[in-house]
Parts: sequence; C-alpha cells; structure tokens
Amino acid sequence: MFAAYAARIDADDPLSALELGELPEPQARPGWSVVTVKAATLNHHDLWSLRGVGLPAEKLPMILGCDAAGVDEHGNEVVIHSVIGQSGHGVGPDEPRSILTERYQGTFAARVAVPTWNLLPKPAELSFEQAACLPTAWLTAYRMLFTNAGVKPGDTVLVQGAGGGVSTALVVLGKAAGLRVWVTGRDEAKRARAVELGADAAFESGARLPERVDSVMETVGAATWSHSVKSLRPGGTIVISGATSGPSPKAAELNRIFFLELKVVGSTMGTKEELAGLLSLCATAGVRPVIDSVLPLAEAREGFARLAKGDVFGKIVLNP
Repeated sequence: MFAAYAARIDADDPLSALELGELPEPQARPGWSVVTVKAATLNHHDLWSLRGVGLPAEKLPMILGCDAAGVDEHGNEVVIHSVIGQSGHGVGPDEPRSILTERYQGTFAARVAVPTWNLLPKPAELSFEQAACLPTAWLTAYRMLFTNAGVKPGDTVLVQGAGGGVSTALVVLGKAAGLRVWVTGRDEAKRARAVELGADAAFESGARLPERVDSVMETVGAATWSHSVKSLRPGGTIVISGATSGPSPKAAELNRIFFLELKVVGSTMGTKEELAGLLSLCATAGVRPVIDSVLPLAEAREGFARLAKGDVFGKIVLNP
C-alpha cells in the first residue's frame, strides 16, 4: 500500500529522510483492528521522528502519522486514540505507553492497525478531516486547559505562538470555555487570524502585556520561556507541552519561579476519556478544528516542508 514513511534518520535534514512509496499492508492480530484511513493530519511529532527523536533506527522503515479518522472492518466510522499501551489493551502487560510511529506503524497510509480499545466513534457532526485533527494537537490543548492549567471562566490565558495546531486549538477551546485568551506571534497576519478565531488580543512575541495572566500555554520553548515566566501573576501556572524552538532557554528564571510561587506543569497528549470529552464538546457545542489545507497523501512532502518552515495556520490534513 502507498505510504509516507521515515526511511532513515537525519537530525540535520529531516525532510531528506521522508520517503513516499509502497510498504506492506498491516496485519490483523487478536485484540487489534485494521482501519481504512479517510483522513490523517500532520504534527511536529512527525518531523521529530524523522530526526530520530523517539524513533530508533531498528524500527525503520516507519510509516509516519499519529492522527486519523476512518472506517473499521465492521464499517463503523471511528477516530483513533494514538497513545498505545496506555491501558494495557492490545499490548503486553509490561510494555510502556507509546505514540503511534514510535513502536507501531502510523496513519499516513491507506490502512493502519491499532488496538480495538483505541477506537472511538466518530461523531456524525464532524467530517473525517475535522475528526482527524483532534487526537494529537487538539487533545493536547484540551488536556492543557481543562486538566492541567487550573483555570476557570473569566481567567486570562496567554497562548505563546499564534498559528500552530495546538495554539489554534487553545484559542478556540479557551473561548468556548469562557476564558479571556491572549496570543503572541512573530507574524502579523497570523496574529490577526488568531483574533478572528476568537482571541481577545494578540501581541508581538516578547511584547510587554497590559497585565499579568493567570496561566500561560507554552509550546514554543526556549524562544518564549523567559517571556512566559515574566507574564505570569504570582501563583500562576505555565503548562508546557512542547519546545519547537528548542528545550534549553538561556535562563531558567528559577528565582522568579520560587519567589512568586509559580507552577510549571508538564502536559503530554491526553487520555482516551479526554478525547471522548473533546469529541463530545465539538459535536454538541459547534466547536470545529481549524484546518489550514487538505492535501492528497502523494503530496505529503509539500505538507512536511510547510510545517517545517512554520508556514501553517491550523492543521494540514492528508487524504490517502
């Protein structure tokens, strides 16, 4: 079957490690289902995989792609929860959790095999393209806000980095929850689009804010870390789920963190139950993922290149 996959590892030029071509079909096994993929979406995780982060060379070739919506072998429309081994279903009892493409082949193909436990019903209100946006970036945003941030309606949340899949999800979900949402970004057009999505204000990266915020949603990392810490009110919370600009800021700001009793909370993906909650929210409240563009799988390289350059607003969807 046709697939987009990591053929090798290249930390310096990850796109050179991406190949498009034929790979074997997934094989059914007890407790697993084979899903015909109708839509899948790109994540920064896919670029990190090409660099070898979380993907050992002995697992190559590895079909990329964490997210997907499709149809199972019984004709049910489903969404895939991409954390494998979270519950022990479908894997050995001592196997640690992993994300699709770390141990098991991913979704950038005509079909993918996953534990049956990892399938959730796709709401009829969502298209396959919309549903495929949710299991990674949108689930990450959902957990950041509703599980780890400790915010309540009326609080002010700062989202660092306008335009990415997680940041656009944070804006939409934050407004749906009654939060005041501010965003930062280097690109004026992306800041304007964030306001159109519902952000209450948008600022240049590193700009002094009108007041300190209750919580900061941090996915950028080194480039924005100092600004995130300095933007928090005493006792406020930074939730960090990524570091696209690098994991090592020039200063850790430890003095400010302990003196102002700030909280720093790590957040990774989300649970199957949280994904079910997100799907229900989207179906009942009219919340819809932000889609940048839809490409055929054969043009996956173009999508990867745009993601690597940061030339996106929302999610890039691939149709097999």
